Amino acid sequence: MILGSLDTLYRRLLSTPDPITGLGRVPPYGFSEENIGFCLTISKAGLAVDLTDLRKAEGKRRMPKRLSVPQSRKRPGTIPRSLYLWDKTSYTLGVERNSDTASAKTAPWVINLKTFQAFRDYHLDCLGDTNDEGLNALKAFLARWTPDQFSDPPFSNECLDTNLVFMLDGDKQYLHDRPAAQELWLSLLSSSDQGAQTKGMCLVSGSNATLSRLHPSIKGIGGQTVGGSIVSFNANAYESFGKDQGHNAPVSEKVAFTYTTALNFLLRRENGQCMTIGDTSTVFWAQAADSAHESRAVSLFTLMLNPPSSDANQTEQIRTTLERVAKGRPFQEIAPDIDPETRFFVLGLAPNASRISIRYWLDSTLGELGSNLSQHWQDVQIDPLPWRDDQPPNVWRFLIETAVGGESKNIPPRLAGELLRSILTGQPYPRMVLVQLVQRMRTEGKINGVRAALIRGVLHRDYRKGLIKENIPMSLDLERAPTGYRLGCLFALLEQIQRAALGDINASIVDRYYGTASSVPYSVFPRLIAGSQNHLSKIRKEKPGYAISLDKQLGSIIQGVPESFPKQLTIEQQGQFAIGYYHQKQSMFTKRDSVSANESVAGN
Repeated sequence: MILGSLDTLYRRLLSTPDPITGLGRVPPYGFSEENIGFCLTISKAGLAVDLTDLRKAEGKRRMPKRLSVPQSRKRPGTIPRSLYLWDKTSYTLGVERNSDTASAKTAPWVINLKTFQAFRDYHLDCLGDTNDEGLNALKAFLARWTPDQFSDPPFSNECLDTNLVFMLDGDKQYLHDRPAAQELWLSLLSSSDQGAQTKGMCLVSGSNATLSRLHPSIKGIGGQTVGGSIVSFNANAYESFGKDQGHNAPVSEKVAFTYTTALNFLLRRENGQCMTIGDTSTVFWAQAADSAHESRAVSLFTLMLNPPSSDANQTEQIRTTLERVAKGRPFQEIAPDIDPETRFFVLGLAPNASRISIRYWLDSTLGELGSNLSQHWQDVQIDPLPWRDDQPPNVWRFLIETAVGGESKNIPPRLAGELLRSILTGQPYPRMVLVQLVQRMRTEGKINGVRAALIRGVLHRDYRKGLIKENIPMSLDLERAPTGYRLGCLFALLEQIQRAALGDINASIVDRYYGTASSVPYSVFPRLIAGSQNHLSKIRKEKPGYAISLDKQLGSIIQGVPESFPKQLTIEQQGQFAIGYYHQKQSMFTKRDSVSANESVAGN
């Protein structure tokens, strides 16, 4: 299913012209888009004429240019294997950066004859009968080049270890783009296929074809910089019936190329069809009648799943769409110009040693995904909203609350993928979300609105699905609140009483007792209530009316608490505790603002 869907996507991308080049959005069979740093211009006699830096400045870094070149291939083991008409400088020029830091200052580069000889011998062999003047110029260059010439102009240390292509002096196209070079390359691919010994039925296309032993690399998911594989067998324990490597899951050479090319296209961030949160990269694409419809579907999905973190540059249309999503409006109201039956695919990937792990795979409709996303934003609704203008935060904003120190690198492994899967499918949120948030609040004593909203989302969805019996109110509600919720409200009120009596102090009861109060209330609440009476006595001397109000609130909350405080709260009740604390504390701010407003009006 996954490889077949990616193969279909590749064919659509190949037939869709790029707005800049007018060619297909992905390279044809036998070619791939690679990062190229420099171009070496050579004369017909094979002399190095010029070295052009193709990189572009992006901030303080210079980033290589992406060019369509003859397809890259894996280099198994330690045996050098040359690429066609391009490669790293260790192959094309026989020089590489000196990895010995002690001598690198005086000798920034070293010679690698083994890799250069592989590049030279490969090209002198395959270009032997050519009549093309550009290819003949490369033959002449390789025949006379020695790596020690790198110290002469026009070479620069900046090109070390980058990918390098060639161009004939006076020409405007790279050597690999010359018709003769491309025709020769396709014939080399054809002869390689015909000479391959393993043929069989491709599991994706169903046709009898040459099978791929090593699938092309998939890059951009983390792990190894050279890329990873979805289909890979690298140990005897995974093989069977005497088959090795990719022959255990027979996929033709062409399909292996098409599905990896399509996936690498999706993983390129500039194409806007990939989102990385934690260790999980999520790619997505639509299948519709035309490319314009597909583009609108992808843009809408991106907006619903990952709303912009700042609304400074949002148009009114985007703002309205986000508000409708957050309020759970029907899909036709959110996007009247998009067919809700548009087929939509979502694939979650994560690095795992040399392989790529599939976290989730969804083959659905945009309407169904939109409905699940809207339900997610409904589940995490809380009053008052901790975000502005009714626009929900992106998923990363939720996940970062589970991380130690609020750093992305500390988001628990697998949690990002599991949370996204539950959001997109409408399934219960992973229990790990609740556990992590409760632990973070117990450790840090920080109970903010985003954490409370996500905890309510976990508990409210479980209640909707009949997994728990106690519902969690969206706003402050003591009449039908469960015990854990009431205890959270009580703790917030005790904090307010302490602050009213003592002002801002170095360590409040939240700093000292939140973890204990939210997990084993029996051991701490009696002492806190006894202490609150002393605080109320002090408040009565300065603000008797305020003291009476606080005392009444305290009595009304305690009235609904069991006579004996619970000895222990479950993880769900600890989540209720946090929401009750948030609601009660926010109600104090609301009352304070209303009192200030009334005083201001009276003063006028």
